[in-house]
Amino acid sequence: MLLFKKAFHEGLKAGDVTITIRRWKKPHVKPGGRYRCHPIGVLEVDSVERIRTRDLRTADAKAAGFETRRELIEYLRSAKDEPLEPSSELYRVRLHYGGDGDRVSIALDDKLTADDVQDIQSKLDRMDKKGPWTAETLAVIAKHPQIAASKLAAKLGRERDPFKVNVRKLKKLGLTQSFEVGYEISPRGQAFMKAARRRRR
Repeated sequence: MLLFKKAFHEGLKAGDVTITIRRWKKPHVKPGGRYRCHPIGVLEVDSVERIRTRDLRTADAKAAGFETRRELIEYLRSAKDEPLEPSSELYRVRLHYGGDGDRVSIALDDKLTADDVQDIQSKLDRMDKKGPWTAETLAVIAKHPQIAASKLAAKLGRERDPFKVNVRKLKKLGLTQSFEVGYEISPRGQAFMKAARRRRR
């Protein structure tokens, strides 16, 4: 994953933020790599360059989502307890927004009506006709987010590949999201599971 604070999300999606400056000891990403940025989707890295604080320019600051070089410097200074000197090493990562990745568009829609909940439940019931699996699959993902599919499948006594096929079915309903490793319950999935628990009481 490549983490960004919420304030940068819109700029990344709009293409206004095309650089991030990181105080890494070594690169955490590589050119050509695709990295999940929760919750907006995928970021693709174009280049990674090692620089020093003194190399930063106003253009870097604006491309990173800041108004001035000073704002960027202050932001970087607050990111670590270690002093930020003109000679401090940084990484300048050029990137662009790669879309939602494999997330379906409704995954972020968590405003479910009673009809929405019933519709989702009906679809899950149809999936369960040959043997129940949907509820336990959602439950294991909720309990173990971003854990490898092979490990999740093992917890349920199932094979990895059939397990992944079933998760893709849940993803098409907008209930889960995939990451570089493992899955998470989407906002829509969380809202559904909460509503389903209320209905069972």
